[in-house]
Amino acid sequence: MLFNPATTPRMKTIAIMQPYFLPYLGYFQLIAAVDKFVVLDDVNYIRGGWINRNRMLMNGAPHLFTLPLRGASQNRRICDLAVMEDNGWRDKLLRSISQAYGRAPYYTQVIALLETMLHFPNLQLDQFLLNSLQKSMQYLDLNTELGPTSRAYGNDALAGDQRIIDICIREGASDYINPIGGTGLYRHEDFQQHGIALHFLKSRPSSYSQGKHPHTAGLSILDVMMHNAPATIGQLLIEKDLL
Repeated sequence: MLFNPATTPRMKTIAIMQPYFLPYLGYFQLIAAVDKFVVLDDVNYIRGGWINRNRMLMNGAPHLFTLPLRGASQNRRICDLAVMEDNGWRDKLLRSISQAYGRAPYYTQVIALLETMLHFPNLQLDQFLLNSLQKSMQYLDLNTELGPTSRAYGNDALAGDQRIIDICIREGASDYINPIGGTGLYRHEDFQQHGIALHFLKSRPSSYSQGKHPHTAGLSILDVMMHNAPATIGQLLIEKDLL
């Protein structure tokens, strides 16, 4: 059964997404487009997905970097996993990033930010990712309200879109925004019957200088931050369409 909300006006736009480590620009466009962003952290971890890895630009080509986990399994939830204790991986990752971006115009600011993320003392994956998301949002001057854990709703027995709709109802949402990749997962009429408008966010093609290399799209926000001032990134965050 879906939660039965109080009869209050709905004037809130929300998004609900799994947490990722330094996700791509479109993830932050989604955050910038809503009043509240709910972190979906009690769903199964996806091995080979983007929860704990992303891509940076190294020698002109995309290079994968990974946040190492203890006991990663698709049978375990994101909130039940942990980042590996330090066995040198932090220093190795920082060296790789320094090699890739040491001459980038905003290297000094961004590498300092990254160091604070990587040395966050709580190794629980959900908390580690939440902290990196909060730090990124602060750097980008994004003031969207964060719902730090989907466990707060106690509705994980609901499946798929029913759970998303339930969270929308509980939040008094008038609008729900999902990335364009969700067009095959959600139907407008399922949301409309609860008074909620469903939208899909589509990023516009954007380009920025990556030094001497031709532009490579779809990299981690790390690449965007290394090459652009926060104010410039603020302009990139609005280069999107709601369908």
